[in-house]
Amino acid sequence: GGPPWSQVVSEAEKIVGYPTSFMSLRCLLSDELSNIAMQVRKLVGTKHPLLDTARRFVYDSRNNLQMRGLVILLISKAAGPGTEELSFQHNMVSGIYSSQRSLAEITELIHTAFLVHRGIVNIGELKSCDGPLKDMQFGNKMAVLSGDFLLANACTSLAQLQNTKVVELISSAIGDLVQGIYYENSKSSEENSLTDDIGISTWKEQVFLSHSALLAKSCQAAMELAKHSAEIQDVAFQYGKHMSLSHKLHSDLQPFVQESSSDTMAFSLNSAPAVLHQEFLGREAWIKQIRELQEAIKAGKGVTSAIDLCRCHGNRALAALEHFPPSDARDALANIVYAVTRF
Repeated sequence: GGPPWSQVVSEAEKIVGYPTSFMSLRCLLSDELSNIAMQVRKLVGTKHPLLDTARRFVYDSRNNLQMRGLVILLISKAAGPGTEELSFQHNMVSGIYSSQRSLAEITELIHTAFLVHRGIVNIGELKSCDGPLKDMQFGNKMAVLSGDFLLANACTSLAQLQNTKVVELISSAIGDLVQGIYYENSKSSEENSLTDDIGISTWKEQVFLSHSALLAKSCQAAMELAKHSAEIQDVAFQYGKHMSLSHKLHSDLQPFVQESSSDTMAFSLNSAPAVLHQEFLGREAWIKQIRELQEAIKAGKGVTSAIDLCRCHGNRALAALEHFPPSDARDALANIVYAVTRF
């Protein structure tokens, strides 16, 4: 049940006090970044993926725009002030500490920095149809510089929170992201990514690193900033972890569950339905079936099993929320789960 995604987000934004699409504006409006933007404009007309990333960042109507920051603000509000240091309440706006708002911005900046870095092109794999080599080299230089700039901004703001445990948590999440992206790239750079025989448990470990760790650890860090107990910190971590696993499963499932008459959507051979289908089918038959893979997955058990898995993580995220008192923010966090578990 629950309302559709766009409604979930707009209602959640009302609860936390401002549209989270403004969250990274402070950084985006800085002089340094406007200089970078001027340089990125030189890429217009080329096929460098940094342009797509920039467009997505400005005009993203899909599920993931600023979703992480929004969740951190909601879970901060749902948990309320920590019992130990109520004196610090004057810092609260709409039931959220200013340090928690900073943390939400920091998390968005880190996520954006990694999105930008993911747009770096492997020069060795370019074909003549990709356009002039110098455009791609310039695009890569801009992707490295702008990604590093965003990351440096995030790290400066992180230090200003003056909380060593939070610095430790977010730093470890950055390490997880690097490791997760390394796994992704080491697979996709091979000519035939089918050489990997990964099961769903390995898939979950890798997706935790590249998609869930940042949100899970940021939710935990938001509880630490309000001086909540270790138990509440763990509950927040579990919500972040399971909600983002549900979110990833939901997006992996789209090519298989949408009744679209247009061309089949592109999908990854390392997406959850494909990995589960391979487990049910056995390795040899999987390789033979590769030509008609998408139809085969639609007909196999991978899709229903991935939907079940998506809902299972959604239920675990909902169970974590039971530890918070009823509130609009808690309902909004639940609605996010309903939105990513609806098929």
